[in-house]
Amino acid sequence: MLSAFALAAPIVAASAASASGLISIIVIDPANPYWLTEGNVAKAEAEKLGYTATVGASKADTNTESKLIDTAITNKSVAIILDPADASGSIGAVKKAIAANIPVFLVNAEINQEGLAKAQLVSNNAQGAALGGQQWVTDIGEKGNFVELLGAPSDNNAATRSNGYETVISQYPDLKKVGSEVANWDRTQGHDKMQSLLQAHPDIIGVTSGNDEMALGAIAALKEAGKLSSIKVGGFDGSPDAVAAIKAGDLEYTVLQPVAVYSAKAVQQADSFIKTGKTGAATEKQLFDCLLITKDNVDDTKFWGNLKPP
Repeated sequence: MLSAFALAAPIVAASAASASGLISIIVIDPANPYWLTEGNVAKAEAEKLGYTATVGASKADTNTESKLIDTAITNKSVAIILDPADASGSIGAVKKAIAANIPVFLVNAEINQEGLAKAQLVSNNAQGAALGGQQWVTDIGEKGNFVELLGAPSDNNAATRSNGYETVISQYPDLKKVGSEVANWDRTQGHDKMQSLLQAHPDIIGVTSGNDEMALGAIAALKEAGKLSSIKVGGFDGSPDAVAAIKAGDLEYTVLQPVAVYSAKAVQQADSFIKTGKTGAATEKQLFDCLLITKDNVDDTKFWGNLKPP
């Protein structure tokens, strides 16, 4: 395995003179407003610091991700900001960039190996899920059957959020999870899986969801079935559509991930590393606390695009 420390010297020597060169940004899918914000903020921050920047999308496919890394290498990028497609499957792509002397900074999701990326900046998903779980119990009550929509198994955030909900909900023995489905962070899949869950479990009183897109799909399915008034849904991300759904009374809460903050911070740390060989952060893995958005504070909260980066 190549040593990240050993690669620091040539990177600095080549780039320390000024803030210039290409920063390649790779997100999952800008059709999702979360990833759109991630890419837009990182690109704007890179350009503000004097770099050129491009944004590509892997669509959570490791082959596509690998090709985007190849393009970043061919284009002689000075750094790569990557939202990894797969916790294990993206390790090879990160190693490939490192072998080309390009430092990699991960945002939103981790990989299952430390010491490769210069930084891994993610939401504190356990803390956010605990916030959401507590609010969900407050909204739904302490007794009844519920189901869960899960994110992509390849993303560690899916299990972390599910476990965070479980930590809270398991304290209430009369709340019983009677079904769960993987909907891969996707609204259409959330809708279709909710239809299946509702058919199998018509007596449920609530739905926990790993992200807003799946929650919004579930809400659409529940509306079609005439069940939304009796089944409460919670989300996670803080997307504009989720905020609108809270205002409309369709969604109970969402958990805001400060994506604008850590997307900008990743670029700032890349800039620091390019110039000095150090990110300026104390650790590789860095957690950013989430905020709970409910009907009580929905008009006062600063959301993604308006959440001012440090």
